[in-house]
Amino acid sequence: MWEGLFSGMMVGIQTTLVPFNMAIVLFGCFVGSFIGMLPGLGPITAVALMIPVTYSLEPSSGMVLLAGVYYGAIFGGSTCSILINAPGEAATVATAIDGYPLAQKGKPGKALAIAAYSSFSGGTIAVVLLMIAAPAMAMVAKNFQSSDYFALMVLGLTAVSAFAGKGGFLKALLMTVVGLMLATIGTDQTSGVQRFTFGSINLLDGLSFLMLAMATFAITEALMMVLKKQDSTQVFDSKNIGNISDLRVTKAEFKKIAPTVGRSSLLGFFIGALPGAGATLGSFLSYGMERNLASREDKKEFGKGSIIGLAAPETGNNAASTGSFVPLLTLGIPGSGTTAVMLGALIAYGIEPGPRMFVERPEVFWAVIMSMYLGNVFLLILNLPLIPYFARLLAVPRTVLIPSIAFFSIIGVYLITFNTFDIYMMIGISVIALLARLLNYPMAPILLGFILGGLMEDNLRRSLMIYDGSLAFLWQRPTTLAINLITVIVMASPLIQLLLERRKNRFTDADSGSTGTRG
Repeated sequence: MWEGLFSGMMVGIQTTLVPFNMAIVLFGCFVGSFIGMLPGLGPITAVALMIPVTYSLEPSSGMVLLAGVYYGAIFGGSTCSILINAPGEAATVATAIDGYPLAQKGKPGKALAIAAYSSFSGGTIAVVLLMIAAPAMAMVAKNFQSSDYFALMVLGLTAVSAFAGKGGFLKALLMTVVGLMLATIGTDQTSGVQRFTFGSINLLDGLSFLMLAMATFAITEALMMVLKKQDSTQVFDSKNIGNISDLRVTKAEFKKIAPTVGRSSLLGFFIGALPGAGATLGSFLSYGMERNLASREDKKEFGKGSIIGLAAPETGNNAASTGSFVPLLTLGIPGSGTTAVMLGALIAYGIEPGPRMFVERPEVFWAVIMSMYLGNVFLLILNLPLIPYFARLLAVPRTVLIPSIAFFSIIGVYLITFNTFDIYMMIGISVIALLARLLNYPMAPILLGFILGGLMEDNLRRSLMIYDGSLAFLWQRPTTLAINLITVIVMASPLIQLLLERRKNRFTDADSGSTGTRG
């Protein structure tokens, strides 16, 4: 086993370290980062735009280019989320929850630097795991059934507790339900029945994720700026905002986020290796896990600029992005929308991904894996020097920044569907979201419910069909039962912590009372 692993790595290194392929990786990372920073243009768009370029390249060079673009787009997608609260990609929604508040505290450089380091670490750890554990993970992914996926999606929804402030769990839960309801709009893919379309042909395909994300985050944030009447130049010093000292992450901060990076890398890689789960679920679950594991003091910082809350989703989504190559390369099953596009590129080259790819085309298989590590290094080198310039975006006057956010949001949504109805819908949802924000309702649970809603429904329907309409699928498979037990534990943990705190306070009060009596 280890001999085959070592020889495969050597083949990948020899293929990747060719000067032309190194230049291709660098070019892909740069293009991907640039496209990822633009609201509305995610990794799927970036990879699709590069496919015509790969037609003139060798298979190994073409796939290395697409892998670089994919990684660059994921890496760069956090920039808009952190700086202007505009997550154009589902995988970066959780990043905005603590990244944007940290930037608003006058530390945009530090926020971007932590995101860069976390992304690099998560991607690097996941590449090592991919090299060592790809065959074993492929078998685990192959054995996952619909009931397991449904249980996993329910577990993903438990991350809603991470977005709830003190006493706000019911508000977060309500917003998750709203997101699940919005996910049902459109034509049912199985029965062909129209649901909640109200006779409008514009709703037949359902709501666009990008439209909903721009409405609940970017446009709403711009409207909040208008209501606060606070100029960004009054908050940030444009002379010091790009100072390199602002980018420095201290040893204490590295030590604080190191366990988070380790746990989120493992979780993200495992989630990414499951076909259909993807980087979005990896980022949300990583954030929710760290929120539940955080100490009492650290938990208070979540949602207000926590460095742990920023490092977790950034690590999780990059590790999951790498993990998504496990089912693609070993089973021929795309693990996400982006890897589905890359599957098309492989087939166009006449390469059939699957178990035989190890033997028949090792130079392509291992070149893709080794280029991921090289891409991680290039992305860190490319992005760290540019962080001071990105950070200056927050020093732009409010009169320029607000119209710019609105412009890019509207253009991004329009370029996806070329339908003005989506723009009107976005404005209407923005007004409702603004009212919800003023009443302290969190926005992230809406997107969490919307993203997982369709996947949950499809897997629930398949499970019920297999078990003849019985709910026995929830406990008959050991994997499903184990995931459901974890979900119950996660859901009960806040209540258990509350009871333990009350008990501790009761004993403390009793001890202080007895001490006072003796005195």
